[in-house]
Amino acid sequence: MNTLINAKELRATLPSVVDKVRRGARYTVVYRSRPAFQLIPVDDQPARAANIAGDPLYRAGALGRSTDGRTAADHDQILYAK
Repeated sequence: MNTLINAKELRATLPSVVDKVRRGARYTVVYRSRPAFQLIPVDDQPARAANIAGDPLYRAGALGRSTDGRTAADHDQILYAK
């Protein structure tokens, strides 16, 4: 299970959070309203990054023209948050 925690709360509860992570908990730390990093146990398997080239949506051809005035690069930014 992955729990969201903001940076201020992390600073205030660090000993408790460290203890929970050692017991297997996972945290995503939010800084300035955006996910910044994750806290995971040291012996946990590293999360594998998604291979964007293998994503069928990424490889799909154009289906038509955008009606919102955005370019394909704009849509990729929204979909994949590069």
